[in-house]
Amino acid sequence: MMNVTNRKIPSARRMSPQQFLAFGFLGTILIGTILLLLPISTHNPISLIDALFTSTSATTVTGLVVLDTGSDFTLFGQIVIMLLIKIGGLGLMTFAVMIVLALGRRIGLRERVLVQESFNQTSLGGMIRLVKVLFIFAFSVEAVATLLLSFYWIPTYGWGFGFFTSLFHSISAFNNAGFSLWDDSLSKYVGDPVVNIIIPFLFITGGIGFTVIYDLIVTKTFRRLSLHTKLMLTGTLVINLVAMLLIFALEYGNPATLGSLSSIEKMFASFFQAVTPRTAGFNTIDIGSMNPATITFFLLLMFIGAGSASTGSGIKLTTFIIIVLAVYSYLRARKESVIFERKIDNQIVIRALSIVFISLTAVVTSIFLLSITESAPYLWIVFEAFSAFGTVGLSMGLTEELSFMGKQMIIILMVIGRIGPVTLAFALAKSEYSHIRYPKGDVFTG
Repeated sequence: MMNVTNRKIPSARRMSPQQFLAFGFLGTILIGTILLLLPISTHNPISLIDALFTSTSATTVTGLVVLDTGSDFTLFGQIVIMLLIKIGGLGLMTFAVMIVLALGRRIGLRERVLVQESFNQTSLGGMIRLVKVLFIFAFSVEAVATLLLSFYWIPTYGWGFGFFTSLFHSISAFNNAGFSLWDDSLSKYVGDPVVNIIIPFLFITGGIGFTVIYDLIVTKTFRRLSLHTKLMLTGTLVINLVAMLLIFALEYGNPATLGSLSSIEKMFASFFQAVTPRTAGFNTIDIGSMNPATITFFLLLMFIGAGSASTGSGIKLTTFIIIVLAVYSYLRARKESVIFERKIDNQIVIRALSIVFISLTAVVTSIFLLSITESAPYLWIVFEAFSAFGTVGLSMGLTEELSFMGKQMIIILMVIGRIGPVTLAFALAKSEYSHIRYPKGDVFTG
């Protein structure tokens, strides 16, 4: 008889860091699903697949919803969703480390390696300090935002709902989740300066990357910032500015989006929609009514996503920049990619190419399968797949109409997008290292 003991799921100590993080995410999703299935969580009973979908969307900080968060879930259910967003945004290891520190226990080498993997760092040095600083920073930013929004929303909605609405949207925005207590997201505040400044500030800050935030806190001058931080700051400024101007131009005369707004409201709406596709998920105009050209541009923004080691997903902005630099260097017949007087290692370029290839494979495969299972316009399906992978949460209207199989595919895509295609690949594959070297062969390309 075959010995089945060797086929068991590996114990926590035998798991690789990638496997531990992947199983940790799946475990959080499972616990969230069980809590959302409780009668106290919803006003009416919900199906297992809807509870699983909601838990996955919250834990992966996506924001795609098959149920209305504000009307279908009770206060308890909304709190569960909010906590899942918080855990998924900052990362399971961040909370684990803080709990261990609160209990007065020592952080071992294995835990430091797990933190290193979760934050995509290249060195073990300073991991615990990084976690402490970012934990305090995240809660501080969310607390200040909650206070500011409370001054704005409490007079309108009263103390209870006004404060909870401020807290919920602050956590959802900073963690790039896109969950809202209103069924039209933030469309009623399309021209409101308070909402259009505070909410984007939160998801830009959360999406820029924890290591960038830490670098900005401990480093005083731009010149001494790390190359990664310089790329993220410059890239974020450029892509947001280009996106804002392009959306303003493309949607200016569209009566269903910007056309009926005043000039200042057009600017606010263009800015908000420019930064939200990079995994934030909120919207102040009807996404389904945008022009096809704008939708196409949104697909690119959603695929690029936010920064590495952030609350957002996608292939990451730095990955996109590395690919652009590599192509530029090739066209200029240069052997190395150089930016800010620093050389980009070839292994980083190969990793970037791997991320893009695996990501495109996952998205295209999902589009193919959804095209079979769903009776919806093709553009809706494409948009839904890119939004799920980038954990963006924007939709053209397909999410609530997904079939049972469609919901399962979107769940898988959200998990892949949040954990990261390369991390997931390492978690599933068995790494093999070889010292054998082979002679070079020529292959014709292009």
